[in-house]
Amino acid sequence: MMNENKQINNTSQQLGEPTEVKQAMKSDSPAQINFNESGSEVTEQVAAQTNLSGDTATFNSENSVAATEKTAALAELTQQIESLKTQLEERSTQYMRIAADFENYRKRTSKEKEELEAQMKRNTILELLPVVDNFERARAHLKPQSDGEMTMHKSYQGVYKQLVDSLKRLGVSPMRPEGEEFDPNLHEAVMREPTDEHPEGRVLEELVRGYYLGDRVLRHAMVKVAAPKEDSPTAPEDQSSQAFS
Repeated sequence: MMNENKQINNTSQQLGEPTEVKQAMKSDSPAQINFNESGSEVTEQVAAQTNLSGDTATFNSENSVAATEKTAALAELTQQIESLKTQLEERSTQYMRIAADFENYRKRTSKEKEELEAQMKRNTILELLPVVDNFERARAHLKPQSDGEMTMHKSYQGVYKQLVDSLKRLGVSPMRPEGEEFDPNLHEAVMREPTDEHPEGRVLEELVRGYYLGDRVLRHAMVKVAAPKEDSPTAPEDQSSQAFS
């Protein structure tokens, strides 16, 4: 054994190895040195794996918290969107209801305005119709004899014509009921004349002229209507003659 150590020392001196190597080589337990070195490496690897596992766990925990927060935020946004959709539908329905009410109000007020204007127009024309009647009566009864009377006649006839033309422009037109069947919607029967020349219910004469305003009756015509002619009563037969017969 000593011879072997001597040989090792001689060889080491020849190769120029340092003293530490020599001492290590002189040591009786080289395997123990290798074991210590291997143990430190294993410890470092275990520590590195432990640190890696810890980092992985921390990363997974952070990811789990982030995913939970994202899910909660997404749920909140979805709820807000649904709430906004509901509000939009309510506002749209309310707008459509208001628009429909306004349109109905506009139509109703427009119709009421037209009816009011028509009623005012009707009342005004009704106030003028007696003036027209008087002009017509004067024309029927007055017979001008002299040039002065003819001049006056032409003057008021010109006024009458101007008045009639104005009424025509307003939509007024006269009725012509003579010879027509009596219609209670158009005529007002003020006289009945028995006759066998015309069928019953025929208008024989217009006493007061009726007028239309557009397609509506402005004033009913006062007329004379034909009635069936009453048969004269027959004389009673002579009872004495019946007795002798």
